[in-house]
Amino acid sequence: MAGRIQGKVAVVTGGCSGIGLATVQRFVEEGAKVVIGDIDEQRGHELVGQLGGEDLTTFVKVDVTSKEEVDALFQTAKDTYGSVDIAFNNAGISPPEDDSILDTDLDAWRRVQEVNLTSVYLCCKAALPHMLEQGSGSIINTASFVAVMGAATSQISYSASKGGVLTMTRELGVQFARQGIRVNALCPGPVNTPLLQELFAKDAERAARRLVHVPMGRFGEPEEMANAVLFLASDESSFMTATTFLVDGGISAAYVTPL
Repeated sequence: MAGRIQGKVAVVTGGCSGIGLATVQRFVEEGAKVVIGDIDEQRGHELVGQLGGEDLTTFVKVDVTSKEEVDALFQTAKDTYGSVDIAFNNAGISPPEDDSILDTDLDAWRRVQEVNLTSVYLCCKAALPHMLEQGSGSIINTASFVAVMGAATSQISYSASKGGVLTMTRELGVQFARQGIRVNALCPGPVNTPLLQELFAKDAERAARRLVHVPMGRFGEPEEMANAVLFLASDESSFMTATTFLVDGGISAAYVTPL
């Protein structure tokens, strides 16, 4: 039986770990050819071998804050596999230097904005001409539950960057809807990724403050986010664009979380 995105060509940034990696694996399972963009060159080439070779996947080392490198990433998808049908703009960072506005310096602020927000702008700008040419496409941008509510633990630049991703997604979704292009925002709750694991290792108390607010009582798994991305990438979500797709264990709807 054909997969839900059989024959489609996808580009995934941040594709070597966490939600990006789980999505790359899910996309391949569902019949897509995937171009993986990441800075981890060794892991990227390993993944190509593990996922069936270059007939199914291609790795491109990319600095998502560089317009030239992002443009080359999407051009590689077009040149290698013939189209750009899906763009999952997922790369992002959450460094410990990004804290309260009183403690976060300007360099830390700018670094997070560049990686989390400017990169999504660059990826959308690179993907859209290919999609407009073919008259179809699905863009999924990774925002966050903190784009719709205040964070329990302050990450001023991260929160602001994800709010920007969400707003940009809405605008693009509306602007290009009649050209056959859908643009949606995935808003994960706290997810069990290397970023979160690093936070636990460095500050267990800060990480635990996140968990207490999740009604389901656990963190999400990358595979659960990948399933949501697959839905947004596929024709199953064909009447959805400019949406805030929350996959957060109920955290954004909770007023008081029961113990």
